[in-house]
Amino acid sequence: MTLHAGTMGWSYEFWKGNFYPEILSSKDFLGYYAKQFDTVEVNSTFYGIPRKHNMLDWRDQTPEDFAFSLKFPQIVTHFKMLKDCKKEVEVFLERVNLLKDKIGVLLLQLPYTFGVEHIPLLYTFLQSLPKTSRYAVEVRNRKLLNNNLYSVLKDNNVALVWVDSPFMPEINKVTSNFIYIRWEGDRSSVNGTLGKKEIDRAQKIKNWAEKIEPFLRNETEVFGYFSKYYSGYPPSDVKNLMNIIHRKMQ
Repeated sequence: MTLHAGTMGWSYEFWKGNFYPEILSSKDFLGYYAKQFDTVEVNSTFYGIPRKHNMLDWRDQTPEDFAFSLKFPQIVTHFKMLKDCKKEVEVFLERVNLLKDKIGVLLLQLPYTFGVEHIPLLYTFLQSLPKTSRYAVEVRNRKLLNNNLYSVLKDNNVALVWVDSPFMPEINKVTSNFIYIRWEGDRSSVNGTLGKKEIDRAQKIKNWAEKIEPFLRNETEVFGYFSKYYSGYPPSDVKNLMNIIHRKMQ
């Protein structure tokens, strides 16, 4: 089975007592997390280019088959809108490559202001990236969901992120040889810092499992990450999804 399911981030003190043992030091969170799940999405890289020692520490704390999916820095996607950012991209990729075989997918989150008129920019940017990594693009502007975007992504084997969010329509388009899913939820209805489930998402997760199953049977690699704003407690969401998938694939 080729499903890699995890959470968006791992460094949450409010998971102590439920997911992490109460006595566990925060410096040991990642090592503990990596014994439960085989992947994580890193949000901190959105706010700045990661430091070398962080990459090396993360690599050393995780098993060989662990995968980090990391966001491109906002200076690339939001401030410079994929223009004149060659240096920032080079440094980001240089740091990320310290993870070696533990790189999952590199995620480009495009701002709402990135519209259809910017699609040629996206094409040029994707063409400039090394082909040694996998990339995914998440859009916030629903007007971007058109054939021009799909063609650009397909030409570069870049995944269009499937998002479970009240602010975006359901996305089913496959533009790469892998799938990338983000279960974002709704920040207006979920606190996310209580360390417990706040909304029952069991039926939605079951529906997602049915959607994913055919791809897994076709040996398509699927990466998926739950936000703390989905049900309020992403570790249980991951386990729920994995349990359903395992039963289906038996």
